[in-house]
Amino acid sequence: MYFNSENELIIKAKEARGKTFKEIDKFNRLSKKGATGALGNIIEESFFGYEVNSKAEADFSNLGVELKVTPFKQNKNKTLSAKERLVLNIINYMDEVHNDFWSSSFWKKNEKLLLMFYEWKPEIDRGDYKIIETILFTFPEEDLEIIKKDWEFIVNKIRAGEAHNLSEGDTQYLGACTKGANKNSLRAQPYSDELAMQRAYSLKQSYMTTLVRQVISNEKLVQFASADELKEKTLEQLLKERFEPYTGMTMMEMANKLNIKINPKNRAVVANLISALLGVKGTKLDNIAEFAKANIQFKTVRLKQNGKPKESMSFVNIDFNEILEETWEDSFIRNYFLETQILFVVFQFDEEDILRFKGIKLWHMPLQTIENEVFNYWSEIRKVLKDGVVLTKTSKGVENNFPKSNFNGVLHVRPKGADANDKVQLPDGQWITKQCYWLNASYIAEIVSSLEV
Repeated sequence: MYFNSENELIIKAKEARGKTFKEIDKFNRLSKKGATGALGNIIEESFFGYEVNSKAEADFSNLGVELKVTPFKQNKNKTLSAKERLVLNIINYMDEVHNDFWSSSFWKKNEKLLLMFYEWKPEIDRGDYKIIETILFTFPEEDLEIIKKDWEFIVNKIRAGEAHNLSEGDTQYLGACTKGANKNSLRAQPYSDELAMQRAYSLKQSYMTTLVRQVISNEKLVQFASADELKEKTLEQLLKERFEPYTGMTMMEMANKLNIKINPKNRAVVANLISALLGVKGTKLDNIAEFAKANIQFKTVRLKQNGKPKESMSFVNIDFNEILEETWEDSFIRNYFLETQILFVVFQFDEEDILRFKGIKLWHMPLQTIENEVFNYWSEIRKVLKDGVVLTKTSKGVENNFPKSNFNGVLHVRPKGADANDKVQLPDGQWITKQCYWLNASYIAEIVSSLEV
């Protein structure tokens, strides 16, 4: 099919709403089990009537529009989320380093996206997945400023001979995700002899989740930074600029300057301070556009007078059955640290034992740490689960034989339940207090050590 205008294209695309892939499929692609990209191919061949291809230009080249078919899912709490990142075009390390953003393969291919959203449900056959909505998407001005900086970071890393050290955590909205079945998917890079994993540009899962919620659920987000600000400074620079005037203040002093009322004992006190000083008072941090799209999660750190954290830092509870079933590449913990940025909001007790704001640090775990220390810890947990978890009663409670905090100096597992009776069942049938990943206090101290006293 040939479309003379974007309006013609979108009218045709909207005809797919409410249809299942089974209804659309004319070439029996659904019979090929596990075929990569099969659902997208069905839309290309059976709905729009063009051959599947891997051209450098956009799918509807005369309009400069690229077609993407992408899934979303409903979470246990009834909210919607993108099921995965949106993988775009392969990064040609050899060619891309000679382009600027406007002549890049990313921009030529993905300036305008025809997004067709379908709902993924684990209990039904993929042929019964249904197209729910379709939109012609162009990047908002504020997003484009961040995406341009993301692209520059990725390409500058390739220019520095560091393509093998690229990580999705390096950037905010536009990622460089691995594209290949395994570590044999290696490619040459122009300024280093070291082979690098094949990667593709991608819109991060968190970015796609915000789109899903805006398009399907009609949710609204609040932007704290303007496009003009983002042209001049990075997101991290803007965050530091907003927080800096409050350095050295107590929480109450910060609240008074911001003209808000707080209860320092309230668990939401720091979140309330953050939204107020960012100029979006009362907004939940999940509804701040830059936080939601970049998957920035904040963590409060309280340092003792000697600069050491008062405690280790917890994350989500562990699903031990999931650990046994998942591969490392698809593991929860690997993808969590690959895709998540953490905004450390740091307070420190002064000589009079008064807690004062020290500063912030926007951080993501280095790729080497993920692939070495975190991988080793994850492997050791699997080994313990396979060999059998040993639970030993002690005077302090019940101990287990999962690796301790001294295993690699980065993270460990320990209980995080409402109480000793808040338990989950292990794969071997035993019951154990809910466990959680914790970053070691000493590791957190290293991360925030660059903050000035």
